[in-house]
Amino acid sequence: MNIRNYLDKMKELIGSVDETAVQALVDHLEKAYREEKMVFVIGNGGSAANASHFAQDLAKGVFLNQPAGKRLKALSLTDNTAFMTALGNDDGFERIFDTQLATFGTTGDYLIAISGSGNSQNILHAVELARSKGIYVIGITGYDGGVLKKNANFSIHIPLHEMCSVESIHSVIFHAVVLALRERLTGIGVDNCMQ
Repeated sequence: MNIRNYLDKMKELIGSVDETAVQALVDHLEKAYREEKMVFVIGNGGSAANASHFAQDLAKGVFLNQPAGKRLKALSLTDNTAFMTALGNDDGFERIFDTQLATFGTTGDYLIAISGSGNSQNILHAVELARSKGIYVIGITGYDGGVLKKNANFSIHIPLHEMCSVESIHSVIFHAVVLALRERLTGIGVDNCMQ
């Protein structure tokens, strides 16, 4: 593999991301913050790592080191190892997210479901449960978007059939969202940080 070719291709792919859709995701998350709703994030494999990282950045990174006052409430359902493994062992891996969402989620909350294929059964079960509870579903997908893209209330889709690259672009989008939210909610822009 030619590294330069790969980096150039990634630059081109990142440049083709729908900026309007990313801004809409920022709008949804600002609404969640203002209405004090929970934002749950889920994914498998590399998308689980992205889910964990994104939820942490939303909960901490938007407001940096300001412990007091209202915060954005975000939680990755990939991180409760005891609950996840109990569910996987007792009910099957496909139930590890929807049961957690049934336990913690309420009407008006948000679910960010990350799936490269858009067809992971545990993701789709969580989406079905979320929709039945009035939880707003945001799908983040790759490939052709799968069932998740069709069943989400809103989605950001990367039409690329290579998982590593899809996950990398998702990560860039998540960081852009956090920085845009930080600027919008605190006035601290990315230009203050990237000098």
